[in-house]
Amino acid sequence: MSPPSGVKVVVIGAGLAGLSAASTLVKAGFQHIQILEAMGRPGGRVHTTRPFGQDIIELGANWIHGQEGNPLFLLAQEQDLLLKENSSAKTMCLPGSITSKDYFFEESGRQLTMDEVEKVCTLFSKLTSKAFDSELQPKHSTQSLGGYLDEEFSQSPLALSVAGQRLFEWCKRSECTDEASSSLYEVSAVQLGHYVALEGGFFNSLGPGGYQALADTLLDSVPPGALLCDRPVDSIHWALDEEIHTHPVSVQCQGGQSFKADHVIVSVPLGFLKVKAAAMFEPALPTSKTSAIRNLGFGIVDKIYLRFENRFWPDDCAGIQLLWDAGPEDEKVYKQSQSDNGAWRDTWYKKICGFDTVARHPNVLCGWITGREAEHMESLDEKIVGEVCVRLLRSFTGWSVPEPAQVLMSKWGSEPFVRGSYTYPPPGVDAVREHTALAAPLPQPCDARYSQAKPLQVLFAGEATHINFYTTTHGAYMTGIREAQRLINLYADRINVKVKM
Repeated sequence: MSPPSGVKVVVIGAGLAGLSAASTLVKAGFQHIQILEAMGRPGGRVHTTRPFGQDIIELGANWIHGQEGNPLFLLAQEQDLLLKENSSAKTMCLPGSITSKDYFFEESGRQLTMDEVEKVCTLFSKLTSKAFDSELQPKHSTQSLGGYLDEEFSQSPLALSVAGQRLFEWCKRSECTDEASSSLYEVSAVQLGHYVALEGGFFNSLGPGGYQALADTLLDSVPPGALLCDRPVDSIHWALDEEIHTHPVSVQCQGGQSFKADHVIVSVPLGFLKVKAAAMFEPALPTSKTSAIRNLGFGIVDKIYLRFENRFWPDDCAGIQLLWDAGPEDEKVYKQSQSDNGAWRDTWYKKICGFDTVARHPNVLCGWITGREAEHMESLDEKIVGEVCVRLLRSFTGWSVPEPAQVLMSKWGSEPFVRGSYTYPPPGVDAVREHTALAAPLPQPCDARYSQAKPLQVLFAGEATHINFYTTTHGAYMTGIREAQRLINLYADRINVKVKM
């Protein structure tokens, strides 16, 4: 049976979470769905562009994280959106998954042998796997991921060599890209065990439409006019007196436009909630939610694309990785650097792990940078960033590196409606409790003030609300379906009650 025809649902945010929620509700028979997107385009942290010609560049989401049990992979497969041919290019070098096509250089210009690289990267992969597989010893339960890795690596013979130390620091910087953190000292070691990695690895296997094709597939399921872009939401008033108001929720947008609803699904990024949540909800969010918003980490991952007129790197090179001379950084040194009056800004570029080749773009390299250094980079002119990157490539490799024809940077930290990239669990935080609290709908059953109010007035979706699949696109997608299913079940139960009566 279909839900009552007068039920109005407003979805805030047109990322994968919001679009999957709207699509699921429409397919279930909900007739009044309105999607409000603050930016001028749908997709959220999916941002597929074509700045260098017909082929895509992903400024946002890049991979399908695993295949087995991944609903986004299955959707892409069903819709024929996967890449038809294999590509030798890659868009990031992951610790433990490096190939013989990765060139590792020290500051002196020495290129490391693959034997040197593989030994350290393999050890790093084994150590991080223990954290993700919940195999850490009790003594590591309160440690940061960086602290745990430092302690374990120091016991290895590989730590005795300078090259080994430099490679290990490269692995840590690269892992920051996975965690969206300034440092692994900001990430809990033991809490990573709640993350579930789906079988199949990281795949940049989407076809010519990129990630946007997946978002468009979901958008095709909703009626024309259901999506309104350039509609930033100022406030959400819920638990309105139903004797006075036809609907218990009112959404106010910048510019004065308002929308009445029975239910609102909030699918905005955690970074946005960190900045706006305190003033956005009336009544205010319960303490459990404000604590979750405050306690969960939300970091920045940015990309730097360099397009050259001609390829200058060898044909068998898929990545140019940079190893700095500076010795190992421990947790104490990192924390001191946080209060050094910003001296790290002068060396922000040292956070760039390297430059990788890009699928379908033979003359393009992509650099990755995270955390506070990424935030600082966003304040710089693209020309300056390009000059710094070229200087790094020249000094490390000794090759003749031309000036780039184009430089393109993502700026997720300064995007006002996102404020970062994705979620991570900081040390000392009960991530399961916080993800669960963030996902809980309002009004909460335990709150006696709203015991007579309509249930499920404000629901929450997005990767930060998933216990096991935070950081991922499939996590975001699944949470949208989860919240839509709450509403489907609500009205199915009510219909069943009426039928029995």
